[in-house]
This record gives sequence, C-alpha cells and structure tokens, in this order.
Amino acid sequence: MIVRKVALILLFFLSFKTCAYEIKRMEINSNNIDKKSYATIVLPDSYSKSNQRYSTIYLLHGWSGNDKDWTENSDVSVLADNYQVIIVMPDGNYDGWYINSPILSKSDYEKYIGNDVVSFMDKNFKTIPFKYGRAITGLSMGGFGALNIALNYPQKFGAVGSMSGGVDPRDYPKNWGLEKVFGDPITNSKFWDDKAIINNAYQFINMGVYIFIDCGVGDFFIEPNRRLHQRLLELRINHTYLESPGGHSWGYWDNAVKYQLLFMKNSLEEMQKEIK
Repeated sequence: MIVRKVALILLFFLSFKTCAYEIKRMEINSNNIDKKSYATIVLPDSYSKSNQRYSTIYLLHGWSGNDKDWTENSDVSVLADNYQVIIVMPDGNYDGWYINSPILSKSDYEKYIGNDVVSFMDKNFKTIPFKYGRAITGLSMGGFGALNIALNYPQKFGAVGSMSGGVDPRDYPKNWGLEKVFGDPITNSKFWDDKAIINNAYQFINMGVYIFIDCGVGDFFIEPNRRLHQRLLELRINHTYLESPGGHSWGYWDNAVKYQLLFMKNSLEEMQKEIK
C-alpha cells in the first residue's frame, strides 16, 4: 500500500511540466535617454543547455509601467518555456510613449528600444540577430510603441503586434502625458499627424512583416483600433485583427499575450523556413 501511494505521488508530480525559465534584470543604458534603465529578460528552460539561437520577442509595457510590469501582473514568463523564445521587456519610461520626443532632450525611446536594446540583446545573448529572429508587441502605450518602432526600423522586426494599443494619440492629446513628449497638439500638429499609426500604415505594404492587432470590445481604445483595421484592409495589407470580450485591464492582457506571442513565434518560424 505504501509503495502504491509513493508511485501515485510520483506520477502526480511527473504529470506536470516543471517551468525552468530564468528571469534576469539587466541594466541597459544609452545616450538616447536621460535615466538609468533596465530590461527584464526571460530565458527559456533549454537556454543554458543548448547551443542553438533563439527568436526574441520584445514586449513593451503600458503608460505608468516599467520593465517589471509584465512579470508582476501576468503569467508571461511561462510562455518563454512553452514557446521556446527569449522574451525581453525593456523600460520605456513612465510616459515616454516610445517616440523620439521633439521637445524633450534625451527622451528618444524609439531609438533606445529599436537600436540600443536590440543591439545589447544580440551582443549578450544567443539570439537570432536578424529580422526573421525578432518580433515586437506591447499593451496600450506599448501597443502604439511596438507599431511605431516597427515602422521606423523596418529591417529589425519580422512581426509586430499591439494589444489595446493607443494607436492614434490625436484622439486624447491631454491624457497620459502625451503633450509632455509630443509637444503642443496645435503648434506641433504635424508631429502628431506623423505619429498616428493610421497615417503611416501604407509603409507596411512592402515591409514583409507579420501584423497582429487585438483589442477588447469594452476598451476605450476600440474605435481607433477599428479605424486602423479598416485602413489596413483598404490598403490590402495582410494582417490579423481580433476583438475579444474585455476592457483595458490585466485580465484582458494576461490572456491576449498568449495568442500574441504564439503568433510571433509561428510567424518568425515561417520566415526562417523561407530563407533555408
């Protein structure tokens, strides 16, 4: 009887996969920003035992967040094991909006993420250091940021996504610190227009990038996301668009990120097959 109980206990534990991902928090500083900055990096369980190179997914936080937001508020870390990818969550500042600010010195978070963080990862980790080995996505401010950075670094990322993205800042000029980094919405209106993703969507036509945009039907950003979706359809740009129940909350993002990262992983693998 005792032997049987021991066997059942062992079977119970063996039936569950032990997550062995590794979380690192590393300082990544740059002349493009004016603060000490960190990135939280999740390595899959096979990383330390393998000589292979890994696809890397850059996952951006939202307004008022930092590099620890995703690991503290969601189960994203286990996805590094499930999908066998490196997940990089850089700090985009409390309200930096992932742009090169025309009015603040050393608030060039577009350059910081698109160039400095990517270069750091390729230099220090076993990444696939090419477009077909990198993807970028994020939530809210980070959804806008991911699309903005991908548009401005077309040779860096093979897939791009947005969850509940604030894709058209012109709709809410007085909110979330936008005016502080974009400048006055009237005197600086050209910059605001230039940064609206809908006005730049045509650039995706020849970029050769996979696109996945999703938003909750109860989200206050749903209408600008719908307009962007329609614009992509008008331009005949292949993309995946998803509306799901939910609002602007971690309950939505914790679920959405599973599908976003799976999409990124599969898209990059498809690109890698094509070049072989």
